[in-house]
Amino acid sequence: MIGEGTSSMSENRTRIAVIGTGIMGAPMACRLADAGFVVSVWNRTSKKAEALQQNGVTVARSVREVVAGADVVICMLSSGPVCEAVLVGTNGVISTMLSGSTLVVMSSIPVETAVVIAKAGSEHGIACLDAPVSGGEKGAREGTLAIMAGGDAVVVERLRPIFACLGRVTHVGPAGSGALTKLANQLIVASTICAVAEALTLAERGGADPARVREALLGGFAESTVFRQHGLRMVEGNFEPGGPAKYQVKDTSTALRFARSRGLTLPVSEEVDRLFQAMVDNGDGDLDHSGIIRELQRMNPK
Repeated sequence: MIGEGTSSMSENRTRIAVIGTGIMGAPMACRLADAGFVVSVWNRTSKKAEALQQNGVTVARSVREVVAGADVVICMLSSGPVCEAVLVGTNGVISTMLSGSTLVVMSSIPVETAVVIAKAGSEHGIACLDAPVSGGEKGAREGTLAIMAGGDAVVVERLRPIFACLGRVTHVGPAGSGALTKLANQLIVASTICAVAEALTLAERGGADPARVREALLGGFAESTVFRQHGLRMVEGNFEPGGPAKYQVKDTSTALRFARSRGLTLPVSEEVDRLFQAMVDNGDGDLDHSGIIRELQRMNPK
């Protein structure tokens, strides 16, 4: 089990289970194994998990097997309903986790789901954090993720050596706060991607070279991580998914539902959500969210 101190966590060979080894979970598991933690994984599609064995990761045959004996369980599944079903559903694994262990849900999930999971964990003597991430596949590979953690600050501090392998963690408040912060992040990301797509479309249709326009704007007020990385994707036409559009619209829709529950109207985000939904409806849901420029091109045929 995890000791009181944080500096010796890796030396104690902390046992970490990772549930979900997709675009984000796989590189995260590898980074933890490389740091000296004892890492086991489970994924619904077993082939994705088996590929990690060469990195010193153990592949479990079932989700119950992967959490058995784990000090820390990291959940990186695709959505709130999937997380809730696996963790607290009829056959949820929280009930089989070690008492005194810690569950860290790093998926993007609704605030309400994060609170439900935390309550279920508490009832079984398990500390829970909702700690979603931002930074995409590149951030997961390089260990530069922004991690927004909701839950007990003491637990966040205790797990700091684990988070340090993955990126920069910030404690943002009680259970549900991490999920809420991620929703705010997703509104900013989605709106910015759409603005970049519109700007580059305008440049191209006006007769300028979009690649040179992007280069010219780097270093100015328009520059951002989104502009730098996703603007390049748009210029190159490279929409291999780092963050699929279908997950982007999942998050914007979740954020808007939460906003409405608080009596808020967010007009820009509502229009952005409609644009991403149209992208998904037109068959581009599995493309990277930077592929939103394709939707603008459909709306503005030459």
